[in-house]
Amino acid sequence: MMNRYYFTEEHEMFRQSLRSFLEKEVKPNIDKWEEERFTPRSIWKQMGDMGFLGLGYPEDYGGSNLDFFYDVVFNEELCRMNSGGFAITQQVVQYMSCPNILKYGSDELKQKYLPGIISGELISSIGITEPSAGSDAQNIKTTAIRDGDHYVVNGSKTFITNGIYGDFVVTVVKTDPNAGAAGVSLLIIEQKMEGVSTRKLKKLGWHSSDTAEISFDNVKVPMENLVGEEGRGFYYLMNGLQLERLCAVPGAVSAMEHAIDLSLQYMSEREAFGRAINKFQVLRHRIAQLASEVEALKAFTYYCCKLYDDGVYDVKLCSMAKLLATELSEKVATQCLQFYGGYGFMEEYPMARMYRDVRVGTIGGGSSEIMREIIAKIVIDDVSYKKAESNQIVDRSKSNGAKGNGSPEVSFDQILLTVGEKAQTADPLGKTLKFDFGGQQLFIDGTNDENQVVAKDDSADCTIKISEENFVRLVKGELNPMGAVMSGKVKIDGDMEVAMKLQSLF
Repeated sequence: MMNRYYFTEEHEMFRQSLRSFLEKEVKPNIDKWEEERFTPRSIWKQMGDMGFLGLGYPEDYGGSNLDFFYDVVFNEELCRMNSGGFAITQQVVQYMSCPNILKYGSDELKQKYLPGIISGELISSIGITEPSAGSDAQNIKTTAIRDGDHYVVNGSKTFITNGIYGDFVVTVVKTDPNAGAAGVSLLIIEQKMEGVSTRKLKKLGWHSSDTAEISFDNVKVPMENLVGEEGRGFYYLMNGLQLERLCAVPGAVSAMEHAIDLSLQYMSEREAFGRAINKFQVLRHRIAQLASEVEALKAFTYYCCKLYDDGVYDVKLCSMAKLLATELSEKVATQCLQFYGGYGFMEEYPMARMYRDVRVGTIGGGSSEIMREIIAKIVIDDVSYKKAESNQIVDRSKSNGAKGNGSPEVSFDQILLTVGEKAQTADPLGKTLKFDFGGQQLFIDGTNDENQVVAKDDSADCTIKISEENFVRLVKGELNPMGAVMSGKVKIDGDMEVAMKLQSLF
């Protein structure tokens, strides 16, 4: 019933077509691919020929330019195959690496790589994680130093899906090793380039995908392989995280539903003490609980996907969905395996594979601990996350790094300049307003035809006491004004009506 609120008849026709293809061409081969630790590239070419890849990509590059719920269907059906390794291969290509090229790459890069990605002829990966840097992407060590018309890349990446059999890596590098987050860039490194070496890693799960450690030894990469602007890579990555998490969540829900369906079938056939085990109350109630939790998560997942499809950038809800889906996947896999008894421990039964595969969910794409910290910052600390393109108070390419909480270091002169520019384009306040930063004061006289901003300590109709750091966060939209006042990060003395005009000012 829920599907009719989010999926059209066309969506369901696409689902049936894709499911039929997967049941015929993929499902019979999954056990073999798992055993061989390899999914043949030919299957992706077949899917490309069928129009199953590049669903949301522009038609200019061979894509279908479809809405996001086609991608939801795509991920749901891939994950019904009960092989995390099979699903993750194209999830990395379609939703984690190549969106960076689509959104930020030059026309030349798009023309060079996207058609092959959509046809299934090329396989890509995203190179973020290093032995000493996982979620802390701004502290990576891999460097890309300019030398004439190319970059020289040195360093290493690890846990890279498609790192062995892929064609290129959208690689996170430091083009300015001393600039913190402002020194991070994205660079396309082809795996055939001289100086690139790979080592296949053995994994607990996801056996049908390849995962590698990649080393770069004085690799020469053309400057035109830079994705977007130099020094903006960290913010490009942050913008892509919601898509990465949202593609994982519906797939996780679909996999859990499949596990429950398989368990129900087995329980109806398996007998103990003279009756089918689906008649035992303890198992019936366990199924009832799991089904209820999965159904509730499914509704939440579709809601999050609808927001994304509508262009709403909601970090809190995406993080919550990713946290809940991956944690519940472990619970479902464990309890469904238990329904099978000793057979659940056997490789020829489906639960053994699911049990292995789901374990990485609470680690990859932002661990559960990272998800909880993001949510805590939003719920407790009033932090608000927006797309990197919006409302930059400082030129980050000229920043000297970031403070411990991720806020850029800015000078009072920069604040004065920024406020002055914004105040001139806003309607006059009608009164005077002063920001008290402790050691510095910023005075706005809005009693004339336009707002005048100066650095001076004078009496005002309203005085706002705030730290420079929190002021930057407030202007950028990272700090909720009402929450900041309630939590004491902002203190207001005087005419509250003037303070209420701050939203129009900034």
